[in-house]
Amino acid sequence: MRILGIDPGTTVTGYGIVDETDSNLFFTRCGAIAAKGLKSFPERLKKIYDGLEEIISECRPDAAVIENLFLSKNVRSAIMMGHARGVAILACVNAGIQVYEYAPMEIKMAVVGYGAAEKRQVREMVRRLLNLDEMPTESEDASDALAAAICHIHSAKVNGIIAGKR
Repeated sequence: MRILGIDPGTTVTGYGIVDETDSNLFFTRCGAIAAKGLKSFPERLKKIYDGLEEIISECRPDAAVIENLFLSKNVRSAIMMGHARGVAILACVNAGIQVYEYAPMEIKMAVVGYGAAEKRQVREMVRRLLNLDEMPTESEDASDALAAAICHIHSAKVNGIIAGKR
């Protein structure tokens, strides 16, 4: 099973791809789609869509996982984040990929064992679970996306979700 994790953001969208074979996790690829500095919000959304479309085309994941929107005190930020999530979901659906959603707390619980874990804790557990000497990028968004993919792989086993086999 190959899972694409997505950590949506309006300036940086993290992505990470994890393969699972015979109960073993394998790092495939991760990175960030940087849309910061583009002149308009619609241009940033297009950059996110195009970037995810390219990654999906190259890596052909069986399913995608995206972080649910968390409650924000800033309504404007929450609405803008919703747009980024929508664009990410659309890129996956247009490619025929099933999309699953998990709350940030669920992802942290699945990876770290503690729902209020800090980003550095998530990053370290992702590194360990994927048996990496070091993370291939400094992007916290990429490590969060990898964590989302790992969460889904663990949840798929527990809940009997089948997202294709590699």
